[in-house]
Amino acid sequence: MSVKVLAGIAGSVLFLLIVIYIYNKLVRLRYAVRTSWSDIDVHLKKRYELLPNLVEAVKAYAAHESDTLVRVTQQRSAAMQARTPQEKARADNMLTATLKSLFAIAEAYPELKADSHYREIMTNMKEIDDNIEHARRFYNAMVRDYNVTTEIFPMNIVAAAFSFKQKEFFALDNEEERKPVRADFSRKQ
Repeated sequence: MSVKVLAGIAGSVLFLLIVIYIYNKLVRLRYAVRTSWSDIDVHLKKRYELLPNLVEAVKAYAAHESDTLVRVTQQRSAAMQARTPQEKARADNMLTATLKSLFAIAEAYPELKADSHYREIMTNMKEIDDNIEHARRFYNAMVRDYNVTTEIFPMNIVAAAFSFKQKEFFALDNEEERKPVRADFSRKQ
């Protein structure tokens, strides 16, 4: 065998090894994105399962606030039916906005805020919301890594050849949530 043939074989093997490495890296990143999305889904499911308990606790003290309670239930159902990250983000943002109304109702009922069952639910809700926030950040980091990898050369060639598509970030839709929170420490009597 001539040196040219050996060089051609070595070059082909090297090229094939590079393609295999890039393909495997893209697959690992795709699964990291899927896994991190699954983490968000698990935390959101826990939140959705906790909401009926919250609604019932508030209902016991504020039965005449049924409109808000119905909206929370409807938003929960819509959020549970959402599938893609964008749909989930949109539905979760709408649910969060509705929950703010529910929390405002709770503020108007000191006996509700003092109820141990309500406080336990709110503690669990806070823990779940913190977990969701962490999972969103991790998911978005995985999506960023995956998307960057599918766009940089030479990985973009392999990504295009094997149909690795860009993934969606879990992003805020609600412009209100982008605004800074205004703290009001004035004493109201």
